[in-house]
Amino acid sequence: MTLYRPGRDVFLTSALEVAPKLLGAVLRHETAEGAVAVRITEVEAYIGDGVDPGSHSFRGRTKRNAVMYGGPGHLYTYFTYGMHVCANVVCSPEGVSSALLLRAGEVVEGVDLATRRRSGPSGRAIPERDLARGPARLVVATGILLSENGSDLFAPPFDLHLPAVQPPYETGPRTGVSGAGGSLTFPWRFWIPGDPTVSPYKRHPKSH
Repeated sequence: MTLYRPGRDVFLTSALEVAPKLLGAVLRHETAEGAVAVRITEVEAYIGDGVDPGSHSFRGRTKRNAVMYGGPGHLYTYFTYGMHVCANVVCSPEGVSSALLLRAGEVVEGVDLATRRRSGPSGRAIPERDLARGPARLVVATGILLSENGSDLFAPPFDLHLPAVQPPYETGPRTGVSGAGGSLTFPWRFWIPGDPTVSPYKRHPKSH
């Protein structure tokens, strides 16, 4: 697959428009341990300010979600369920809240490092397809830190390339989102059909 380094203008539109373009993209993260790159196979779009009840910014700007209102092409990280970090790509012009959750990907560089990170002290065997299959797993595999919230994806230690030809994709309700935001009204999960690294769909018991 042919890749190219995009201009920031690609991310100046809504997350709903950017989502298909990010499928097949390769995000690389360099750390002192080495580099890991993932080919993105699944994302979820979130839009704020009264539009999307599933979004952190549905009720407006807060200290936690401020990066969602920042410049496009930046990283929005957050802590969830008291144990996991998730990573998003900020979209839309500055001042407009819009972001794409990186839900799953295929590790295409640094498989050994990603495996060590995911295995932890137990050293358990993890199938390659599961290394970044899920938003928290993707973050662990790539070594992205909560403290990298607001980082520019167009500058080291990150590198982002998009596919020259957009792959086929499917859409559906978002995974594990409660209330109306997890319903068929918001089919804002985008994935590459048939890819083994796409995470399994899980409906939230309180989605409408």
